[in-house]
Amino acid sequence: MISYAQARAMAAASGASSGGGGSSGGGAPSSMSSGGGGGGGLGGVGVASTGVQDAIWQDREIQFDIPIRQLELRKGERTLDMLDTVEDTKGNNGERGDLIITNLRLIWWSHRSRRTNLSVGYNAIISINIRQATSRLRGPTQALYVLTKYNGSRFEFIFTNLVRNSPRLFTTIQAVFRAYDTTRLYRDLKLRGAIIQDNELKLLPREQIYSKLQGVWNLSSDQGNLGTFIATNIRLVWYANLAQNFNVSMPYIQIRSILVRDSKFGPALVIDTTARSGGYILGFRVDPMEKLEELFKEVSSLWTVYSSNPIFGMDYVLEGQPQTLKDVTVKREQDDVEVVDQDLESGRDVFAAYYADSSKSTDRQPVYSEELGLAVEELREDLTIDALWNVLS
Repeated sequence: MISYAQARAMAAASGASSGGGGSSGGGAPSSMSSGGGGGGGLGGVGVASTGVQDAIWQDREIQFDIPIRQLELRKGERTLDMLDTVEDTKGNNGERGDLIITNLRLIWWSHRSRRTNLSVGYNAIISINIRQATSRLRGPTQALYVLTKYNGSRFEFIFTNLVRNSPRLFTTIQAVFRAYDTTRLYRDLKLRGAIIQDNELKLLPREQIYSKLQGVWNLSSDQGNLGTFIATNIRLVWYANLAQNFNVSMPYIQIRSILVRDSKFGPALVIDTTARSGGYILGFRVDPMEKLEELFKEVSSLWTVYSSNPIFGMDYVLEGQPQTLKDVTVKREQDDVEVVDQDLESGRDVFAAYYADSSKSTDRQPVYSEELGLAVEELREDLTIDALWNVLS
């Protein structure tokens, strides 16, 4: 296992690497060739290509101390959670930092300087565990161990949440990684997958079919295979009519270029995939030529739209989010109560009894009050004990 110091030295010497990976396994049912070249004379309808997809490295690579601009979120990348008191116990023990959990990677940087940072793509993660670790800031404590593999080397990361009695670090990262692992069809080229049932494509969440074209030849053999071509907002799918498990699912994120060129079968729609997905060149023939042109324009348009706002397949809901002031404000309402004057003995203001009697020069003689059972000063003729008592009640 390579240490952080060695990894950082390698990164500084070689710069940002392109990384390996991607899905492979098995022969491509629609592979015309496995390299970047291509046979057949050129000359066709047109070419659609973009370099946006080649820049998607965030979920595939592990990077150390990268430029701050590369810590910014790319198109389609979303922040799922952020913890502002996390220690990188493995490589920067004793330093507080921020841990940003996105739908593609984990980002950590030091509070002292963002130049000290990590970017860990989920595709490089092998396992996540909770074990005991020794932190300079918290001492012996539970920490999150993340074991990864990248470019043939294994790396181990240990993150410690400095907020005591908070399981948020553990629960969030484990849940996000599980969600990433179960949504690979959004991002990986898949061959011979269980994606077709009863001649219908099993749609992914948020996936919509834009066209379904019968009679499309897959140019994978000398004879070709007849099947159905489907274009959605997330991927391109082809499957054989006679064997539905003979299929290919091509997310737009793994497409490097789309073009129409000549082959030994005549003009064909050619889809060149990225090196991460195996570097396949996939060929499809559509008759007549007008249908091929329409398919090329539609697929190119869908690919361009997807590139502007990629869908990586991880939906999330924030739980326990504090309510806003507007949410907790209670509307003020007037009570439906009518105030009735119950002083039936007099229509005057009984509070006037509390005012000093300017005409009084000496205290009146005490008399016995049967209501109170006490000796009280004799009241004026216009006052009663009941009237004075109602003032207090």
